[in-house]
Formats: sequence, C-alpha cells, structure tokens
Amino acid sequence: MTTVAVIAKECVPGRVKTRLHPPFTLDEAAQLAAASLDDTLVAVAGLPVSRHVLYFEGGRPPASAAGFEVMPQGSGTLDERLAQLFDVLSEPVLLVGMDTPQLTGSHLAAVLDSFDGDAGADAADGWIGPAADGGFWLLALRAPRGDLVRGVPMSRSDTGARQRLRLVAAGLTVGVLPELTDVDSIAEAALVAREAPGTRFAREFRRFTGARG
Repeated sequence: MTTVAVIAKECVPGRVKTRLHPPFTLDEAAQLAAASLDDTLVAVAGLPVSRHVLYFEGGRPPASAAGFEVMPQGSGTLDERLAQLFDVLSEPVLLVGMDTPQLTGSHLAAVLDSFDGDAGADAADGWIGPAADGGFWLLALRAPRGDLVRGVPMSRSDTGARQRLRLVAAGLTVGVLPELTDVDSIAEAALVAREAPGTRFAREFRRFTGARG
C-alpha cells in the first residue's frame, strides 16, 4: 500500500502566486496557480498507488481532485504541517507540491519501484526531489515520521540540503530525483511554460502574456 499526496492551498486571488503580480493581475496569478495544481493532480492521478490524497488548505477543492481523498491541513509553519501529515500516515508516501506543473508520472517511477515490495533489501528508505531554488518538490518516505521533517527550516535556499541531511542523520538511505523548477517568479513561469508547452499551465501563461501583446 502506497500513498501519493499533493500539498496545496485554495487558489484565491491575493493568496497564491503573488510574486507573479505584476505583470499579471492577482486574478491571473491565481488562475495560473490553479492550472499548476490541476496539472499536478492529473499527473499523479494515474499512478499505480492505493491512495491519492489532496492535503489541502482551503474550503473548496478543485474539480480536478475528484477521486482524491481530501485531508485538511493543520495549523503551524510548513514544516509542522508536513510533519502532521507524516505522523498520520503509516504506509509509504510520496508527497509532492503544487508548483511543478511539468511533473509527469515518469518523474516518480524510480520512487515507486523503490517502495515496491519486490524492489530488494537495498531499496532507498527515502527520496527527495530537489528544486532549482534550493527547496524540494518531492519528499518520499517508506516509513513516514513527522520528526524527520519537523524543525527543518523551509522556504530557504538550503531547505532541500537540510532536509536531505536530516534523513541521512536518521540513518536512512536517500535517493535523489532530477531537479525541477518551482514556479514562483515570472522567469520561472516562462521557463516551465517553455519546457512543458502542453500543460494547462503553459496554455494559461501563453493566453495571459499574449493578451498583453
């Protein structure tokens, strides 16, 4: 039994992707965030896992979350909220964020193979997917524990490195996935739209930038 969880928040104007404003309006920035979340949910919905979870902050999950178990986020800082999820789950879990719309199932194949019961004794205990800004886009644990995340400083240029060190210090073998770009800035949004032109995110990005001539 394996779980894939997407951590996300409701895409309300003024609360998501505010670094894209300007040049985008707050409403456009929220629509880009919603597109990114939709792309992510679609990418993981087809994974061969037994449980799909949307770890959600907000009142109205998107329609693309149909078939997902919606689990409300608790309170506290990001590390505390991640820890709460890893304290609740007991099965192997892959946690991904909503800011990498270029994500596909193939990005996660190595983790799923590693967590498979037939993968062998030397399979990794944990995996991290580093983000270009120094954070991480994926954190996967064979045996989730909140203490493996709680207290790791988030939203810093060394967050991914610190998280990996925390896992290694706990005696875990850690696999590393390819680096992906999180969408936070205009430059990052443009880069991801070029790299994944068929995503809903890219189509929305082109629509908004094209409207500006």
